[in-house]
Amino acid sequence: MYRSHILVCGGTGCTSSGSVKIMEVLQTEIEKQGLAKEVCVVQTGCHGLCALGPIMVVYPEATFYSMVKEEDIPEIVSEHLLKGRVVSRLVYEETITDEGIKSLNETDFYKKQHRIALRNCGVINPENIEEYIGTGGYEALGKVLTEYTPDQVIQDLLDSGLRGRGGGGFPTGLKWKLAKANDADQKYVCCNADEGDPGAFMDRSVLEGDPHVVLEAMAIAGYAIGASQGYIYVRAEYPIAVQRLELAINQAREYGLLGKDIFGSGFNFDIGLRLGAGAFVCGEETALMTSIEGNRGEPRPRPPFPAQKGLFGKPTILNNVETYANIPQIILNGPQWFSSMGTEKSKGTKVFALGGKIKNTGLVEIPMGTTLREVIEDIGGGIPNGKKFKAAQTGGPSGGCIPVEHFDIPIDYDNLISIGSMMGSGGLIVMDEDNCMVDIAKFFLEFTVDESCGKCTPCRIGTKRLYEILDKITKGQGTFEDLDKLEELCYHIKENSLCGLGQTAPNPVLSTLRYFRDEYVSHVVDKKCPAGVCKALLSYVIDADKCKGCTLCARVCPNNAIEGTVKEVHMIHQDKCVKCGACVEKCRFGAISKR
Repeated sequence: MYRSHILVCGGTGCTSSGSVKIMEVLQTEIEKQGLAKEVCVVQTGCHGLCALGPIMVVYPEATFYSMVKEEDIPEIVSEHLLKGRVVSRLVYEETITDEGIKSLNETDFYKKQHRIALRNCGVINPENIEEYIGTGGYEALGKVLTEYTPDQVIQDLLDSGLRGRGGGGFPTGLKWKLAKANDADQKYVCCNADEGDPGAFMDRSVLEGDPHVVLEAMAIAGYAIGASQGYIYVRAEYPIAVQRLELAINQAREYGLLGKDIFGSGFNFDIGLRLGAGAFVCGEETALMTSIEGNRGEPRPRPPFPAQKGLFGKPTILNNVETYANIPQIILNGPQWFSSMGTEKSKGTKVFALGGKIKNTGLVEIPMGTTLREVIEDIGGGIPNGKKFKAAQTGGPSGGCIPVEHFDIPIDYDNLISIGSMMGSGGLIVMDEDNCMVDIAKFFLEFTVDESCGKCTPCRIGTKRLYEILDKITKGQGTFEDLDKLEELCYHIKENSLCGLGQTAPNPVLSTLRYFRDEYVSHVVDKKCPAGVCKALLSYVIDADKCKGCTLCARVCPNNAIEGTVKEVHMIHQDKCVKCGACVEKCRFGAISKR
């Protein structure tokens, strides 16, 4: 028995900031101090507070060390582990109180969360199947195979109200019921771990922190619909997730939890990995299945739906990582437990990846119905630098922007759709007053144009035309006719595109037109960008009263656009200015401003 356990985040965020090396130094220092038999170092998945990495938590005290550096390790080992004195300067500031160090669960970031899909992330070693089993892992699969009929499993999901967490929100139990009803010699269970939305990293964190939960849920799905083979489609840009999935699959096979005659029930089920090349369109279910088959990832017309004719022409179900991560807990705790959380039509919890202009960047899991204000101000810590909240983008390129007038909207599927946005997979990008909403719409359209598979004309050509009009507006060349064309084109693309990518691509444009039309008008009529973002509409000017003639601005200008001699007021030649802002950054007297 160890007297202390040190949990070090091994997710992508903390790994990129050096957590692997920190673990090595920590282990070396522990051995050097003769504590190897008393202190255990455990690599975990993501703890959620990604902005504070590398993260290290010492138990049983639950002391939360953040932004740890290699040179901090000897002090932590000698002071905390050897002498029992917490190194306060390295502890997450919010956990420090006059009464002492408070629990991480009492901090603003965690106390309003309810972790189901993320319950093991940051808690167990994802590379050790025994730690997953120790937290109740594979009990749901055992219960299903020994006590349930396939119909009872599906009924539990229907009663729970679980809806797909990949974006569309289709009832999971109904999807399984449709697949079970179709007889075939072979059926398939697929997992969408492609996660292509900008700013989304929820599925990656589950795969890195708790890979066995997905394997267990897929096996349950296989039993429910009568499938013997599963495939996880994961993007190759997630190397840590891929490595841990491969390890988890091999461990599950060794333990008899995948393969032949699982739990002596006669049920056979195995899982294979398929790596995606990073095409956003492969997040669409039929394109994903086409890619697994070894073909170019392009969507197919529906009907027939995958539950009738999916992978290799056989009945198939496809759910995303977060959807699967909820299923074992629904089986163990009962559908009523799950349906008691959330709203009338959106049950349970939802994981969001908070990013953009927010203090606490990271992962949060909240009950459906939590307001946007609570997520951003209470959990996210608010907007940094005293700036004002302007909008939140949910659903990535398929979603819309939520303005301040809807700051108190309860987050669920139907509420977001009613205001022109959507849940999506769970990316939530926060914007402040310095963001230009026309530029935001242009950013997402540029992404969609690049990621369109090109199979259907409305998406291939329509999104390109949308982008060109937006680009024209941000350059100050737009007209009112362009605004009318923009809106008309959006609806044409939505109504005529083949798949969900094209059908939802205009959403960022429509939502910004709806809530921020005044910014479009300002770009068109006044030829100004109110947020000061669109470079073509900016000009830099020098205040003659403040300029000291130090020449520093002229020296850093990359295009020799600034003229002036020492101790004389300088001048900017607008025709030469490339609007890089280098002069503003270097001016020590605040003499240069952008207009």
